[in-house]
Amino acid sequence: MAGGARALRRGVLAARLDHAIDLYRRGIAPVVVVTGGRQPGDRFTEASVGASYLHDHQVPERAISRETTGRSSWQSLAAAAHFLKQRNLTRVVLVSDPYHSARVEDVAHDVGRKAATSPTRTSPITGTGEWRRFGTETIRVAAGRIFGYDRLDRHHQIEKLVPGLATMCPPLRRPRRRRNGTHSGVV
Repeated sequence: MAGGARALRRGVLAARLDHAIDLYRRGIAPVVVVTGGRQPGDRFTEASVGASYLHDHQVPERAISRETTGRSSWQSLAAAAHFLKQRNLTRVVLVSDPYHSARVEDVAHDVGRKAATSPTRTSPITGTGEWRRFGTETIRVAAGRIFGYDRLDRHHQIEKLVPGLATMCPPLRRPRRRRNGTHSGVV
């Protein structure tokens, strides 16, 4: 989730958080992990904005964990995986928009979490904007599965300078096989 308070105002982050609140209240996710560091121009981290929103909707502090350093999906999930492992939480439910679900699920598996997705159905991104994002995510998923999501994330800065360069790099390893399971939290 990128954009911090700007995303909350547009309703994208709020739609995701509302869905996470529903999963928490139904007992599907006893822990809600909010992710996201500060992007350029943000005054607050996305995780802190998300945690405040959860508090405003009566999710207790003990049920909220924050990952405040990530500036990409891969960075956020890798950092969250580290502290979830310390708590022996290996299974997660990932909440995002439908177009983003395949990539975050793959990334979660790459960082050692057994993941399933539960996309929000109330995202304000619809119509042509949603289909454009599905197209972009299809390319990102294909590149991530071929070259590795971590490698693409490391080359993100280069990608800004020379579009497509990151996808030209040979893979370091093959992506791991995916497994299904039950869940212990929301990221």
